[in-house]
Amino acid sequence: MTPPTQATQATQAGGRYSRPTREELAAAAERTIPDVVAPGLAVLFVGINPGLWSAATGWHFARPGNRFWPALHRGGFTPRLLHPSEQDELPGYGLGITNMVARASARADELTPAELVEGTETLTDKVERYRPRWVAVVGVTAYRIGFARPKAAFGPQPERLAGARLWVLPNPSGLNAHFTPETLGAAFAELRAAVGAS
Repeated sequence: MTPPTQATQATQAGGRYSRPTREELAAAAERTIPDVVAPGLAVLFVGINPGLWSAATGWHFARPGNRFWPALHRGGFTPRLLHPSEQDELPGYGLGITNMVARASARADELTPAELVEGTETLTDKVERYRPRWVAVVGVTAYRIGFARPKAAFGPQPERLAGARLWVLPNPSGLNAHFTPETLGAAFAELRAAVGAS
């Protein structure tokens, strides 16, 4: 794993965070970032793979315009909107983040089906080790390929993963025009209700 450069670590000056340069983004391809995980979480969120912004900063779902953090808040998982740099606060809320594929790329469609299938095997090992109650995959296409469930839809899944219940959420990327911030928040809220009832 290659850590983010010093220049791309969180910097706050008047509440602003530094943006990775074009060169730093290009250098972030293929990099990996650490999971945010702890034993016994209520929900382990599973991204497809880190984007270049995430790999450059070391923060999950870091690209401006990605709607994961607002959806997490709208869905009732966090009491306030967290900045990606505050990701280490998630385990305190019973939440964590990992990815199906560890390597960063500019776009998720650069991944091969074989990588997604292999990523599912790695994810299974993590779930066995950390024992979250729920695993929420953020992206139905990646789920369909990685889990060999071509007809899977959003919401709860019939199978379990190493004992954890499975849920599929929409991809929060700003490129996913099928979901507005409101409908994305509502999808997260459905999971939140299920977690609270379980």
